[in-house]
Amino acid sequence: MKYDAIVVGAGHNGLTSAAFLARAGLKVLVVEKNDYVGGAAVSRELTPGWTYSNCSYVCSLLRPEIIRALELPRYGLQVIPYESGATFSSGGDYFNYSADHDQLRRELMRLDPAEADNYDRFARAVMKQCRFIKPLLLRTAPDPASLRPRDLAELLYIGKRFHGLGERDMAETVRFWTMSIAEYLDQYLTNDLVKAHIAGAGIIGTGLGPYSPGTAYVLLHHYMGEVDGAIGAWGFARGGMGAITRAMADSFRASGGEIRAGSGLDRFLVTNGRVTGVALENGDEFHADTVISGMDVRRTFTEHADEADLPADFVRGVKRYRFRGSSGKLNIALDGMPDFTAAPKGARFLRGDLHFLDGMEEIERAYDDWKEGRWSASPYVDFLIPTQIDPTMAPPGKHYATIFVQYAPYELADGPWDDARREAFARTVIDKVTRHAPNFADLIVHKEVRSPADIEREVGLSEGNIFQGELTFDQLLFNRPVPGYAQYRSPIKGLYMCGSSTHPGGGVMGAPGANAAREVLRDLGRKIDLGAAA
Repeated sequence: MKYDAIVVGAGHNGLTSAAFLARAGLKVLVVEKNDYVGGAAVSRELTPGWTYSNCSYVCSLLRPEIIRALELPRYGLQVIPYESGATFSSGGDYFNYSADHDQLRRELMRLDPAEADNYDRFARAVMKQCRFIKPLLLRTAPDPASLRPRDLAELLYIGKRFHGLGERDMAETVRFWTMSIAEYLDQYLTNDLVKAHIAGAGIIGTGLGPYSPGTAYVLLHHYMGEVDGAIGAWGFARGGMGAITRAMADSFRASGGEIRAGSGLDRFLVTNGRVTGVALENGDEFHADTVISGMDVRRTFTEHADEADLPADFVRGVKRYRFRGSSGKLNIALDGMPDFTAAPKGARFLRGDLHFLDGMEEIERAYDDWKEGRWSASPYVDFLIPTQIDPTMAPPGKHYATIFVQYAPYELADGPWDDARREAFARTVIDKVTRHAPNFADLIVHKEVRSPADIEREVGLSEGNIFQGELTFDQLLFNRPVPGYAQYRSPIKGLYMCGSSTHPGGGVMGAPGANAAREVLRDLGRKIDLGAAA
């Protein structure tokens, strides 16, 4: 059967790309290896009565332009913001990070009267960086080695924005994109608990520690999202993260799109350097002159394409592209609400992201364990209980906890990830939480434990890297994923990339999928309107 376009992978970027192509009038097929859509943004009932967001778990980065253009609320998407979070210290104190500026300022003054003004300076500096980078998210990165008018115009656009920062902020921007999150925070803040709370956003999903160059940008990647216009806010998709991709799939189908799930890709069909379709593992073949891969760049070109169809320098670039999976995940069904000993009764911050550490040095020691091929003895955890504000995910009176863990190696030094090691990893994480909520372990009804190897096997993310590749400066903009191929096209004519291995990177953002669709339609002589998109 012949289609205008085939998208490989029904993750959020694949579905975004497919939906825009279908809305432009193309006959589009999405093929997906799992029996369900969503990729890393899924909701799954793995124990009766509880729904897990068992990979990605919070929403903020999803671009509002995409939500509006695909009419996702019409198809059931509702994002509920949570307003605060907290970091608990081993000494019994805590820091409440509130979205309410006045409340946050009072909390900072409680810890250290000078820290309130320090934080305001920090927040203004970060917002400058957000304002600089956000307009670039829905634009195609220019090729700096090209003399094509489009690339020259885009380079000029970026240059004007950069020059418009002024001499001081230009220098600060270069430093920001290349320095560590620890160095950056030390410029502004003095309280160890405050710095530790913020530093976590610089290492989540990254094979780097807080003192590693490049982690300041990772902080920015987490800060530039929004929920209902509230910049930097985070929230839960009602019904779990699968609500996002279900809405995308319904929007796609409403535009005439077709999804075939249950069989993975075997290989791309290529004739004389041009893609002609896809062959699936079950033997089915589908044909189109345009194919878009939502898989990461390694899987796309080293597992499903013939190296003979690719330039040698491109293959070398793909094989050098770094993943370095470093994250594990626990999803836990709870018989009730844990009692956190340090939290005041009725504390609203328990509805947000919770962490348990004393300072950035503790995160660095956790990173040291990972470098030695061990999961962290005292891991950094991002702990949330979404059912406090979304009761649809658990039976009445029960709760669901999602725990994102840094650091967990893709390959362990003492052997493969088996059931015993997975259970020992889970016990390390649970014990850390239980030290702050003594009844936590006793409330566990069911748990799912996922190592980076499990995430790779089940979701298809190489080495379990949640961003489809490290977000370091050498793998951003026109370097993502390979210099010369950062504009969603590949060396095989008609074969495009739309996954998070492309600009602007990972997170449930949708921007790579929308940008790739725009480039496909540009090559076909059609247009896509995303407001800020170029």
